Amino acid sequence: MSDNHRTHHRIDYTKATLLEHDAGDDPFVLFGRWLKAAEEEGLPEHNAMALATAGSFSISCRIVLLRSFDREGFVFFTNYNSRKALDLERDPRAALTFFWPDHERQVRIEGRAEPVSGDENDAYFHSRPRESRVGAWSSDQSRVAADRDQIDQRFARWQERLKDQEIPRPAHWGGYRVRPVRIEFWQGRPSRLHDRIAFERFDDGSWGRMRLQP
Repeated sequence: MSDNHRTHHRIDYTKATLLEHDAGDDPFVLFGRWLKAAEEEGLPEHNAMALATAGSFSISCRIVLLRSFDREGFVFFTNYNSRKALDLERDPRAALTFFWPDHERQVRIEGRAEPVSGDENDAYFHSRPRESRVGAWSSDQSRVAADRDQIDQRFARWQERLKDQEIPRPAHWGGYRVRPVRIEFWQGRPSRLHDRIAFERFDDGSWGRMRLQP
């Protein structure tokens, strides 16, 4: 008997279309519209995105949360000693993917990541719940731990150390902004004839739009 496993489950996507007049000429406007629709409908983790990096011996991908976006790029926060941050220090190329299955939509973003400013880091850090701020001090993200008890004990020690004081932002914690050079929007359609519209950034900062075959 073969150890290969196959699935024949198929979904015929029928909820929406993405035509050129819907997409418009500005990828940030379209992205904002799709993100807002996911948020307003209460889709779980509507701001979750897969982040792929290629700075170490292998390509790595993980889920992070989008915290803000504008025409300059897409921002997430992390520990600067984490694997993702070390990857980006070696190779700033990054790819992001959003997937909203309830809306049969996907957005793929390719670009380069750069650290955000200290003021941006401070503003977001101080908006976080207190325990999350303690966690930024207590966790050596991506490092090996002996067991869960070691992590919990370390957190408890930092809670005691930072008790009754305003928690400063650690120098090893902050954000990245992925500045996009390509953004692709995917809308599921019947018979696997999906709508795919991509935008590419020109050297002068303007964006060109194209339709891709499914």
